[in-house]
Formats: sequence, C-alpha cells, structure tokens
Amino acid sequence: MDINKPNLEIPKFNLNEELFRKYFRILKLARTPTKEEFSKISLIATIGVIIIGIIGFIIYLLFLFVS
Repeated sequence: MDINKPNLEIPKFNLNEELFRKYFRILKLARTPTKEEFSKISLIATIGVIIIGIIGFIIYLLFLFVS
C-alpha cells in the first residue's frame, strides 16, 4: 500500500509586469480633486443617499399599513 504525501509547497505567484505597468500608468494620470469637484461629488452622493432612504421609508410605511 502506497500513501501519497501531500504537496506542502507554497505556490509561487507569477507577477505580471504588464499589469503593474497599466496600474502604474493609471496612478500617474490620477490627481486629487479640486475643492469644487469634491463638493459637487459630496452633494450628489448625499442626495443619492437621501433619495434611497426616502424610498426605503416609503416601502416600510406601505408594508406597515398593508399588514
């Protein structure tokens, strides 16, 4: 009877240099937003959260009165 030993070697990950070049290129192009851009993005995100909250509250009220 022959028992196979488990393979306990740590796999070596093949790092793809091309992929890192693409990521680095994107990072080089990225910049921090200006105050105006940041405030617009924050305002839009806040409005979206409020709208989703209102929709959820309306659904809650509908289920509350239906049952």
